Amino acid sequence: MLDINFNYTTAFSRNIGWLTQQEQDLLKSKRIAIAGLGGVGGSHLLALTRLGVGAFHIADLDVFELANFNRQVGATIKHLDRAKVDVLAEMAMDINPSLNIRRFPQGINEANLTGFLIGADVYVDGLDFFAFNARKAVFAACHKLGIPAVTAAPLGMGTALISFMPGRMSFEDYFQWEGCSEAEQALRFLLGLAPSGLHGSYLVDPSSIDLVGKKGPSTVMGCELCAGVTATEVLKILLQRGRVYSAPYSQQFDAYTNRFKRVWLPGGNRNPLQKLKLHLMKKR
Repeated sequence: MLDINFNYTTAFSRNIGWLTQQEQDLLKSKRIAIAGLGGVGGSHLLALTRLGVGAFHIADLDVFELANFNRQVGATIKHLDRAKVDVLAEMAMDINPSLNIRRFPQGINEANLTGFLIGADVYVDGLDFFAFNARKAVFAACHKLGIPAVTAAPLGMGTALISFMPGRMSFEDYFQWEGCSEAEQALRFLLGLAPSGLHGSYLVDPSSIDLVGKKGPSTVMGCELCAGVTATEVLKILLQRGRVYSAPYSQQFDAYTNRFKRVWLPGGNRNPLQKLKLHLMKKR
């Protein structure tokens, strides 16, 4: 039920200036699909809700647990053991009660993927780093359907961003996952997201990264930076203003080292320099 005290125009009036009123009204009519509502996905949803986007499809099959507390926006004592998809939907509706939200509590699978993406103007990737099969399926479907897709990874105390636009380089063309083991996919994903590796210099405990065991460290700073750069990228795509550097470009900002790097990587992980880096990483 819509809160009678809520007014969309007033609620998002402070966006005006950076946006025109016409652009704000356009965002109200847009629908974003977000798969994964953990470290980055929940922050994506709330940032895009505060931007004034009017409709979402959200998917996640997990519940909140204590290990999520260091970084996940919905992780609180009162939300322990509650479904992430329900908690985040409630939080978004508390910001904008007029939101149109469709929940996918079983996560993303072959049976619901089409329904998850139908009507979406942009797909935003919030899946767990190690959700290789689901990520591969969603990005392949977006490429086939002509839906722009954005992924941002929290790396150290920064973020790495790659966008995949209709008619341009696909996720598979860039990352080259076909025929690879999960450990190899993890390496290719990590190196493809951030070829310059700005975050690597201050990792104090390398043993905390276990690609085979599907475990790695993450910070709230990285997750919140992901949400900021992703919301900005989505805004540019939806409003069709501002340049979008899509794959084979990647972009990384690291707040700890105070560095930003944009990399053009022809061929993605097929690039000879990238293949050398992969070889060296595997030896390590």
